[in-house]
Amino acid sequence: MRVYARARFIRVSARKARLVLDQIRGKSVGEALTTLEYTPRAAARLIEKVLRSAVANAEHNHQVRNAEELKVVDAVADGGPSLKRIQPRAMGRAFFIKHRTSHLTIGVSDEVNGASRPPARPERAPRRGPRSAAPTPPPAPPETQAPTETRETAGKAARGRGRARAAGAKAPAKKPAAKPREKK
Repeated sequence: MRVYARARFIRVSARKARLVLDQIRGKSVGEALTTLEYTPRAAARLIEKVLRSAVANAEHNHQVRNAEELKVVDAVADGGPSLKRIQPRAMGRAFFIKHRTSHLTIGVSDEVNGASRPPARPERAPRRGPRSAAPTPPPAPPETQAPTETRETAGKAARGRGRARAAGAKAPAKKPAAKPREKK
């Protein structure tokens, strides 16, 4: 039977707590407590409290007699709300500081294999593959196909110039170049 303990709004970031939780996930409770005792992180003290609470819940609420048979099957740190603060800086600026919080959840189980089966999901309809029953139409003859664009005309059409050329029409006539001025 799985038994959970949860500590919410803990003043440690979820990212830092996950580093410690990854070390104890899957271990027996005694081994996990020993690991937490010698882990030099502030989050380890907080996680140790939650783990002891989960063991106490198993003993009191579910009459688990031997706490040594318990294993840590779930260990999760979810992000909580952030405390927002402002740090004044030079020249009227302000830096934004977020004091992050987390919700720690630890589940212990006394089952032999360490994890119970999750509830069966309802079966989904099978995915449909490519529709092979409908024949694909043959490609259109070359006369009815639209003229293909070159790199040059496609780029000009994308930039908003040369719309007539991008559509396949004749290019407009250019103005004659102006004569260079003579110096006096």
